[in-house]
Amino acid sequence: MPPDSVLYWDSSAVLSALIKDRHSDQAWESARKKAYHLISSLVVAEVHAVLNRMNREGYLADILVKAALEAFSQGPWRLVRLDPLPSDIASLARKWPLRGADLWHLALAVRLKQDLPELGLLAFDRRLNAAAWGEGLWLSVGDGSVGR
Repeated sequence: MPPDSVLYWDSSAVLSALIKDRHSDQAWESARKKAYHLISSLVVAEVHAVLNRMNREGYLADILVKAALEAFSQGPWRLVRLDPLPSDIASLARKWPLRGADLWHLALAVRLKQDLPELGLLAFDRRLNAAAWGEGLWLSVGDGSVGR
């Protein structure tokens, strides 16, 4: 039986699944859902950048970075090789006060939703969640609430 939902994970959600924080329980609960779990190449870049920065700054030991990257490579995620449309980025930038990477993730999710209407965006960033909600993407926010 195929999964009945599709989750696009932004970097904050993936990192919460890899490194214990206040959102980790919800991230792991989401990872166990019977769904297609999608990430982009931007998520890959951000995860590697954050983990290696945490190592350089002494927050994570080499062995923990290695374990997190191993978990990342074996996680439930499937890489989507797709970019958001520049027109979507421009339109969404006028509507929502997002940082660049969050705008990119939102625009990609909006594009994916055109072909995958059951797509949801999983993020632990309040501004990104508000924008996703406004664009009709269901989501899970850091406080555990769920909307559509």
